[in-house]
Amino acid sequence: MPCWYDGPLASFDTETTGIDVERDRIVSAALVVQETPRSTPRVTRWLINPGVEMPEAATAVHGLTADHLALHGRWPAPVLEEVARALAAQAVAGRPLVVMNAPFDLTLLDRELKRHRATSLDAYLGTHPLSVLDPRVLDKHLDRYRKGRRTLTDLCAHYEVELTDAHEAAADAFAALRVVRALGLRFASRLEGLRPGELHTRQAIWYAAQARGLQEWFARSGTPEAVDPHWPLRPELPAAA
Repeated sequence: MPCWYDGPLASFDTETTGIDVERDRIVSAALVVQETPRSTPRVTRWLINPGVEMPEAATAVHGLTADHLALHGRWPAPVLEEVARALAAQAVAGRPLVVMNAPFDLTLLDRELKRHRATSLDAYLGTHPLSVLDPRVLDKHLDRYRKGRRTLTDLCAHYEVELTDAHEAAADAFAALRVVRALGLRFASRLEGLRPGELHTRQAIWYAAQARGLQEWFARSGTPEAVDPHWPLRPELPAAA
């Protein structure tokens, strides 16, 4: 039997109107499925007209303008239904899902589902939870003393993965998937004995520890920013009184 990093993997990525998971919207998403490291990936893309203003700063990142989305994008509700069902299908198939910085993409998807479908991501998953592989969390745990940033671009450079058309959802998703395969090979002695479900559980612990370390660093530097320790999905904020 091949190790999980040589077997079937899926990968999910979004492009958005901003970085606030509670307020911003998804404008594009992609799911990439690859059965082996050498097989041709299957790619599904979605384009959404979010029905809200598109900030210039967001367009500068991913190149999607309000006019383009109005012309080519679909309304959010049916697209989000398709996305959630597609991710649920990966869970049912037992296929691990790569998500770079999972608390952002999966939390934002959850909030969009609640906004447009009046339900949650967990409701679509039911009794088949996702086994998420987050290259940022894995890399930070397995190579914790390496200096430098750990964006997708940085990880691609470090693991010698080609990244073309960065900030296009499908390109980013496939690059993240290839980073996880490369990371698995490099740290095979520490990872090959772990099943994806076990890795999912451990990543939640590792991420919480990483968040505590970052929070302590912020405190020492006088930065008031709070770091959420939850992974791969942040809990919903309590409603205002």
